[in-house]
Amino acid sequence: MIADDLPLFTLLKGRLGHLNQRQRLIGQNVANADTPGYAARDLKGFTFADALRAKGGSDGVTTARTNAAHLQGAAPKANGPHSVWSSKLTPDSETTLDGNSVVLEEQMIKMAESRADYDAAVSFYQKSMNLIRMAARRPGG
Repeated sequence: MIADDLPLFTLLKGRLGHLNQRQRLIGQNVANADTPGYAARDLKGFTFADALRAKGGSDGVTTARTNAAHLQGAAPKANGPHSVWSSKLTPDSETTLDGNSVVLEEQMIKMAESRADYDAAVSFYQKSMNLIRMAARRPGG
């Protein structure tokens, strides 16, 4: 059994990938801060519902009726293709005369938030691995 088989690590891996992609997009925004007509972009937030939807395919996660006494669940509605990491235009607080909507201060705030989220996810991953290592050790060893 490898760590990627555990749902917790699969979600953490997805979260880290999302934060990595967000940092790239923020970097592109900063690089194009002087490009006329450039609109700042950001990623949609990474939520648990999105992760479940991605795991279950376009239909999402479905319920299984394992006992006749259980209530029958309704299948989720298919909303077409769904990407966890799709980008969106961010609302601009300032648009320059040349049509550029990148505000460097906002991008730096987003970058700091993304970095803090990344550090938290890595810390959670490390602590989870330490718990697995502790559980796998021989008692008294």
